[in-house]
Amino acid sequence: MALTLSLFDDLPFLLPVPRAAVLLGISRASAYRLVATGELPSRRLGGRVYVVTAELRQIVAA
Repeated sequence: MALTLSLFDDLPFLLPVPRAAVLLGISRASAYRLVATGELPSRRLGGRVYVVTAELRQIVAA
C-alpha cells in the first residue's frame, strides 16, 4: 500500500473531481455521484467542486 499512498505526496491540496476519479479508478460520473451522496468528501470553491487530497488519501488507505 505504501507505493499507492506515495502517489499522493506530489499532488496539490485540492483535486478536481475528475482527477480524483482517475486516481480512484472510477468514472467521472461515479465520482460526482459519490460527492453528491457525501461518500467522497468534497469542498466547493469558486463554483467548482474539489476533493481534499488528504481525505482522498485516507479513503485509499482504509
